[in-house]
Amino acid sequence: MIDRSSGSARVVFTDRHGGVSRAPYESANLAHHVGDDHAAVMENRRRVAERVALAPPARWVEVSQVHGPDVVSVDAPDVGGHADADAIVTACRDVPLAIFTADCAPVALVADGAVGAVHAGWGGLHKGVVERAVDELRRLATGPISAVIGPCIHPERYEFGADLLDRMVAHFGPAVAGRTAEGAVAFDIPAAVRIALARAGVDEVDDVGVCTAASNDYFSYRRDGVTGRQVMLVVRA
Repeated sequence: MIDRSSGSARVVFTDRHGGVSRAPYESANLAHHVGDDHAAVMENRRRVAERVALAPPARWVEVSQVHGPDVVSVDAPDVGGHADADAIVTACRDVPLAIFTADCAPVALVADGAVGAVHAGWGGLHKGVVERAVDELRRLATGPISAVIGPCIHPERYEFGADLLDRMVAHFGPAVAGRTAEGAVAFDIPAAVRIALARAGVDEVDDVGVCTAASNDYFSYRRDGVTGRQVMLVVRA
């Protein structure tokens, strides 16, 4: 588990350890949509909430993560539930925003008076989900915004179609073009996130530097296929 909490926000990235799920979801799968046992997922979520001393899972705010640009703004506590979007912002205190990943980048946004959580895969990045989330956060907060990029796949393990990579390079520039460890063309998700944040005016960026596909401590869809999901929880303190 990685904790990047500050005085204004709690930011926690879980790993795959410490749960009760059986293979191929072993052990701390936190997502319901991947085929794992419902009771096991609920126990895993309960353990995470208890371990990091956050609100119970029933109060977590989730989105369906459809690889689009939409952002949900939460304006009341105890909302729970989920919507079809890939980012969430709120000015409410003690409301955990939850993003589930197994290679896409979870991105926490922190400002004075509000926080945000973004699910950034290549599709959402190309459609501007990071920039839209920053814009929505500015409607709720004052002052500068900082960001944390959580565990995600890195180019060394992320072979990408050449035609699709050309589209991403046209959008973000050549910095997002990489190579795998075997020399194949690859897409650099962390680089694309940093570029999107810079375009949105976010200069303070902390990258935890973990590749999900290279570390057995994390779930990776690209590496394993059927697998679980870790979670990023972002809470305004």
